[in-house]
Amino acid sequence: MKPYYMINNARTFAFSVENPTGTRAGGSQGGDCTKLRPTVTIHAGETVTLVDAKGPGTIQNMWFTGYVGHSFILRIFWDHTEYPSVEAPISAFFGCAYDENFEDRDGRYPVLNSSQILVAPGRGLNCFWEMPFQKHCRITMENRSDTDKDLYYIITGCYCDIPQESGYFHASYRQEHPVQKGRSYTVIDGIRGKGQFVGVTLAAGMNGNNTCWVEGEARMYIDDDLYPSIHYTGTEDYFGGSYAFGNDIYIKQYQTFSGLYSGMYAIFGDNRSFYNGQQRFLLYRFHIPDPIYFEKGFRMTLDNLGWTGPRYDDYTSVAYWYQTLPSAPLRELPADEEMVMK
Repeated sequence: MKPYYMINNARTFAFSVENPTGTRAGGSQGGDCTKLRPTVTIHAGETVTLVDAKGPGTIQNMWFTGYVGHSFILRIFWDHTEYPSVEAPISAFFGCAYDENFEDRDGRYPVLNSSQILVAPGRGLNCFWEMPFQKHCRITMENRSDTDKDLYYIITGCYCDIPQESGYFHASYRQEHPVQKGRSYTVIDGIRGKGQFVGVTLAAGMNGNNTCWVEGEARMYIDDDLYPSIHYTGTEDYFGGSYAFGNDIYIKQYQTFSGLYSGMYAIFGDNRSFYNGQQRFLLYRFHIPDPIYFEKGFRMTLDNLGWTGPRYDDYTSVAYWYQTLPSAPLRELPADEEMVMK
C-alpha cells in the first residue's frame, strides 16, 4: 500500500450495522442525531455475514463491542476458499481470552495498547492488521451460545490494486486446559505454504503455586527443521520482559506493560504476595519489525515450566501469520463449553 498521504485511486469502504452492504451512501437515512440500527442481534446458533466484498482490496481496521466473549467466533475467508483463513473466538483474537474478567488486579479495565491490536475501556476491540485480498473477502460472526447476543461493529478498508506477492492474513486458535505436564504447548503447527509468522497472543492461567511459571522457552521451527532455528531463553524473554516481569528482582512484584509490539498487559487475581497461586496473565508479541520468514511451513512451541520443573497451567493462544494460498485447513475449534476461562 502507498503511504496515506499519497493521492491514488483507492476507494474506501465501511461495513457496519448501519451500512451492512458497505456501499457508498449506504448508511442510515434517518438524518442527524438518529440511531436507527446501532447494533445487530445474532441469534443462538446463527452465523451473520459482516463483510462481503469483491477485490482487489484490503481490510484496514475492525472494531467490535457489545458481547465480545468466547461464544462469538470470528471467521475470515479469502478469495472464495471453502474453509476460513482466520478462525478464533473474538475475545482470544483480540488478546483478551479471559473475557469474563473486566477488572484487573488493580481494579482497572485492562488496556492492550499495541501497533496491531487495541483493547480499550470498556472492552472496545480494535484490529489494525492490514489484510489484502485479490478476489474476495468474506467476514462472518457465529454465535455458539444458547442465547441471543448483540454485536456493534464497523469494518473499514479500501478497494485498490494489490501486489501479486502480497500474503493473506491468517489466525488460528489453540488451547490446552491444562497443558500436558512435561510436554511443550503448541502455539501453531500445520502451516503449509510460503509466508511469514507475525505474532501471538497468550492467556496463561496458573494452576497451583506460581513457582516462576515463565521459565518455559519459546521454540520456532522453520520449514523442515528437526531442531528449532529460533530459540528463546524464557517465556518472559520472548514477550519482551525479564526476571519474571519484575517479580524476581528489586520490587519483586509483577508489573504490566503494553508496548508497540510486545507486552504483558493484564493480570487478574491478587498477586501482591510473592508467587501466590491462581493468577491469570495476558500477553502478546507481534513480529512487525522482525517477521519470521518460511518457505514451506512453520511451527512454534512454548514450554510450561517453573523453577521446580514442568507445570500444568491453562494456556490459550492465537497465532497470526501471512502466507500464500491455498493454505492448509485450520485445526478444529474446541466446543464452546470447553473454552470457558474464569
